[in-house]
Amino acid sequence: MKSLKIGFAITGSHCTFAAITDPMKDLRAKGNTLIPILSDAAASTSTRFGEAEHWTKAFADISGHRVISSIKEAEEIVTNKVDVVVVAPCTGNTLGKLANAITDTAVTMVVKAQLRNEKPVVLAISTNDGLAGNAVNIGRLLDKKNIYFVPFCQDNPQVKPRSLVCNMSLLPDTIESATQGIQIQPILIR
Repeated sequence: MKSLKIGFAITGSHCTFAAITDPMKDLRAKGNTLIPILSDAAASTSTRFGEAEHWTKAFADISGHRVISSIKEAEEIVTNKVDVVVVAPCTGNTLGKLANAITDTAVTMVVKAQLRNEKPVVLAISTNDGLAGNAVNIGRLLDKKNIYFVPFCQDNPQVKPRSLVCNMSLLPDTIESATQGIQIQPILIR
């Protein structure tokens, strides 16, 4: 993969934050530039998975860039300045907003601006209702030009039968394929 400028958008699936740190480090180690863009929930909510300040600092340290969390800054940073936008994790709430053209966070703005420029957006889903209320939104986004999915599966079908999560280890391959206009296959994995 050639060196890319990546808008790395992070939404509020706090239980997934630890899982994105290694892919972020790997992407940066391979010479890519990462610009962290956090939704309001990701930037300001402390949970049992960590304090908001800890994660904001961690994402800034990993990327080597300050975190962007305002709609205005998000639109400015992406306008013809990034090769690809990654939303990881991409929550069900964000899926719903993207599928229905709702722009009310820095993350949804950066995606809107990227799509307006007809450039690739990679979604790394993590949602408890992917096979329920958000199934229709996933379907809409699968059919949308310049949207690419990191392959995903049910993460715990016995306990959470409607929950879906992507395989974060496939994020770099998905990004590379997306920059070539190709959806990595298979999308549905075991």
